Amino acid sequence: MSQDPWLQNYDATCRLAQEVAENIHERNRQQRTGGNPAKINMTLRASLQKLKQNIAQLKEGLLRASSSRRLMQSEADRRQNLVDDLLTREKQLNATFRGDQMEPEPGRTRLKLMAGGAGASEGVAANPWLVNEPEETRGLNFGEIKQQQQQIIEAQDAGLDALAAVISRQKTMGQEIGNELDEHNEIIDDLAHLVDKTDDKIRNETRRVKLVETKSASCGMLVVIVLLLIAIVVVAVWPV
Repeated sequence: MSQDPWLQNYDATCRLAQEVAENIHERNRQQRTGGNPAKINMTLRASLQKLKQNIAQLKEGLLRASSSRRLMQSEADRRQNLVDDLLTREKQLNATFRGDQMEPEPGRTRLKLMAGGAGASEGVAANPWLVNEPEETRGLNFGEIKQQQQQIIEAQDAGLDALAAVISRQKTMGQEIGNELDEHNEIIDDLAHLVDKTDDKIRNETRRVKLVETKSASCGMLVVIVLLLIAIVVVAVWPV
């Protein structure tokens, strides 16, 4: 897996800053011993200018990566801390070069290779000025940090896949519930249709019963009238 170009540029800038610190120490040594530091001063001016340009390129590259959201926010913040530390170191080196600031002890400014892993074998240097590095990445080389970030991304992807599977199952369950509701609605519609037909039949039968009752009442009146007529006739013909 190839290293991130930004991290490669950062490594190179760290090494350049270390070279500047060592050259300042050598120049000061020559001044104390009566040597001629003119040549090394020219080299230092060029190196300090190059260091400034490299830091500006790191800032620009980080800004582009952050704007395009190719980095997680935590990684972008971590890299911003690295750039800020480099800026602080660059100001310190310039001040030391001009004599405005005392030279720090060489042992405190020397870069140390990170132990273990591919980074140590390739000579990837740690940032000796990083004071805000989280515990999770402290002591790791950049290849290992990138691998750690990749593992975090893969874990997040796995979590998203699991969430997507849960959502998919919920969607399937929702579709099945929707199908059952549709079937129930059809059954309810059929029941409503049957109730309407039954209600129509009941109304028809009710009308028939009323009609029969009406006819029955009419027949009874006719029977009474006939009986009365018979009684009148019998009375009329009955001898007194």
